Parts: sequence; structure tokens; C-alpha cells
Amino acid sequence: MSSPLVLIVEDESALVAMLRYNLERENFAVEEAANGEEALSKLEERPPDLVLLDWMIPLVSGLEVCRQIRRSPSLRGTPVILLTARGEEADKVRGLDSGADDYLVKPFSMSELIARIRALLRRAKPEIGAERLAYADLTMDLAAHRVTRHGRPVRLGPTEYRLLRFFLEHPGRVYSREQLLDQVWGRDVYVELRTVDVHIRRLRKAINQDGGADLIRTVRSAGYALDAEEDAAA
Repeated sequence: MSSPLVLIVEDESALVAMLRYNLERENFAVEEAANGEEALSKLEERPPDLVLLDWMIPLVSGLEVCRQIRRSPSLRGTPVILLTARGEEADKVRGLDSGADDYLVKPFSMSELIARIRALLRRAKPEIGAERLAYADLTMDLAAHRVTRHGRPVRLGPTEYRLLRFFLEHPGRVYSREQLLDQVWGRDVYVELRTVDVHIRRLRKAINQDGGADLIRTVRSAGYALDAEEDAAA
């Protein structure tokens, strides 16, 4: 989905349930991992926008997970908040030295955690906190839930709106139909692959109604991208 994805790495089920409830209430998507090995697997499978990482987790420690995130070319920019019962200054320094961006000692205020998450996401991914997304002559006003092209309104259905928002947040990158299904429809929703093609056609028709350049590029056997330059070159 277009909501920022937070991976919770924590083996205390009651805390995980509380974190999930509060994050989803604030419009975050949530994934869970109960140990370090599962966390590393999920990080590769579906890179999150931010990681909430408990220090004392089974199999691979939180500090080692953090170090591996920082060593990974595809993950090293992912914000990490370390959650721990260790409150000593030396422990905090050790946690930050491992690559964590922030550090919260248990028990912590949920409102403070949410504020720190939003602050880190604003720095790491400004487009997440932005009220307006734009590409070429296409603009999406997130606050007003309105899309315009050449300054003229574009009418979109709910699915086309979510699809366009995802493309605007990741311009130029090619996504397969499977990836679009996971990100826009959700991993737990069964939808046939050809449904993606149907909504891409609807989106194209809506944003190209005034005869502008086609901003959606089709890559044979690969997928789709929001990419005006490639389209112009073709």
C-alpha cells in the first residue's frame, strides 16, 4: 500500500500487538518479525520504510541486524529506531554506533514513538510527509485528494488514485504486476494479474485525456513505470 511500511522486530507479543494497533491507527502499514533471522529475511523480501528494532531478540541480536542493514546497499538508508530496556548512556552510545538513527528506552510513550517515526521518515523520505506529489505536468494534492494535469482536474477511481500515488512516490522505477498487486492492492488480497492491466489502462485514459504525453511506460515482460523521458525517447 501507499502507507509507509514499518517492520516491527520484537519477540514480546503483547508489545507487538500494542505497536501494531497504534501504528495502523496512524495509517502505517505493519510487518512483524519475532527474531533476527526472520527480520533479515523480511528486510530482503520487502524493504520497509522504517524498522522498529528490539535490542534483545533471539537468534541474531538487534545490534547485528542493524549493522547488516547499514552494510546492505539496498537497505543502508532505511531509518532504524532501537527499542531496549537498557537505559545507560554507554548502551545508548553502543546502539547508535551500530547504525541506529534513534533510541527509545522501555517503557516509552506511544505518542513520542509516533512523533519520532514521522520525524525520521520526513528526513529519509520527504515524499512520505509531503502534501503534494508531482511528476512532469502531473500533480497530486494529498490533502485535498485531488489530481491535476496541465492545471486541469483529473478524475480517478479509488484504485487508480492509489496506483498513481504509488507511481508518483517511485518515479522512473519499473514495477512488475506482482509488485504492484502487493504494494497497491495489498499482499493478503487475491486479485488476478490482468486486473493490474485493466487499472493501468483506466489510469492512462484518465491522465492522457487532454492529449498529453503518455507518462506510463510499459516495459515488455517486466511491468510498468512512471517515466516521461523514456516515453518521449520512444
